[in-house]
Amino acid sequence: MLKKLSAFLSVFLLMMVLAACGSNAEDASTGSDNDGDNTDSEKETVTISDKLDETDVPKNPENVVVFDYGALETLDKLDVPVKGIAQGSSMPEYLSKYEDSDYTNVGTLIEPDFEAINEADPELIIISGRQSDDYDELSKIAPTIYVGIDNDNYMESFKDNARKLGKIFGKEDKVDQKLSAIEQSIQELQDKTAANDKEGLILLSTGGKISAYGPGSRFGLIHDVFGVTPSDKNIEASTHGQKVTFEYVAEQDPDYLFVIDRDKAIGGDTTASKVLDTKLVNDTTAAKNDHIIYLDPNVWYLSGGGLLSMQEMIDEVENGLD
Repeated sequence: MLKKLSAFLSVFLLMMVLAACGSNAEDASTGSDNDGDNTDSEKETVTISDKLDETDVPKNPENVVVFDYGALETLDKLDVPVKGIAQGSSMPEYLSKYEDSDYTNVGTLIEPDFEAINEADPELIIISGRQSDDYDELSKIAPTIYVGIDNDNYMESFKDNARKLGKIFGKEDKVDQKLSAIEQSIQELQDKTAANDKEGLILLSTGGKISAYGPGSRFGLIHDVFGVTPSDKNIEASTHGQKVTFEYVAEQDPDYLFVIDRDKAIGGDTTASKVLDTKLVNDTTAAKNDHIIYLDPNVWYLSGGGLLSMQEMIDEVENGLD
């Protein structure tokens, strides 16, 4: 009887040991679940809506590729790392660190290098107007979002783009702080423009020729947002501006001339100050009162629409009105 009981206990103890080992092995194989980590699950995503589509983007994506310099400067202000940049185009001087070989050159603003983009293995591609025709092809590589500025609703699209990037990278609070500071600066500028009855004219100089920009145009936020009264309210709103003559500038006789030198931005042979050095321009009220304001083309022509350039734009116009 004792022998049978002893044998039974031995078998029972052996079964208990084997069950414990099996349980430990199972715990080890599913340790990620027990620890609360989700290493085997998909990354959390956020849904981003833009004028081209609605896209699910991973939170804090890696190897980000950027084709919009406004978005690049916003990411820079938010301390968000990027992988690929359109280094083949003229880049604003204040973003020159992104010309380093540490960053993958993914082509130009007009011609993306799809092979280089693929090699960068991005989890997010950021584009604007110049790349919109390539949206479908880029979307095959990685989630692609559009952050182009709507000139008819400049501030709304600017703030919306900044908040989208803040949402993707978990920087919502930082974005809100910077937008609040920008809105305060705009209010101060609007107070200044509302207090005078001066009129302004915006010119782009390139290749010895000039174009005018009015409300609703590429540089129209000077009128639409900052509050400078346009000397000509009927300028055709367009990206490339309305071609005008020096006689036109003389007829308008603005109190302020806001000038963007495209040749300076792209390394051209002419300079706006020489182009405008004519009797017709020099006889305007703006010239006589030293109110020809040469705006930084790095900010206004090459970039724009980012957290850094927006503040620079406000400061330049406000300083020019003093």
